[in-house]
Amino acid sequence: MAELLREYDTTLDTKHRITVRNVKSLYKNYHVRVYGDGRILMEPRVLVHPKFVSKRTLRMMDQAMENFAKGVRSEPINTDEMRKIADALPD
Repeated sequence: MAELLREYDTTLDTKHRITVRNVKSLYKNYHVRVYGDGRILMEPRVLVHPKFVSKRTLRMMDQAMENFAKGVRSEPINTDEMRKIADALPD
């Protein structure tokens, strides 16, 4: 488990933002999750430069977009059943 480096209280500013103070982080991008009980979870994200994405993956993405533009796609998925299951799960 990672070592706790800093712990402090903060307040939302007038634009509902928080400031992460004095952090010399390796990351510039974060994925944020806001929970109904007020918790906010920030996880670092590493964005990949396109030149580091494999050629095969880029070809597959291009093909997928061409298919989408041509109307070649699967039927819409009915998510009602999954929504009922998810809504029944405890928080």
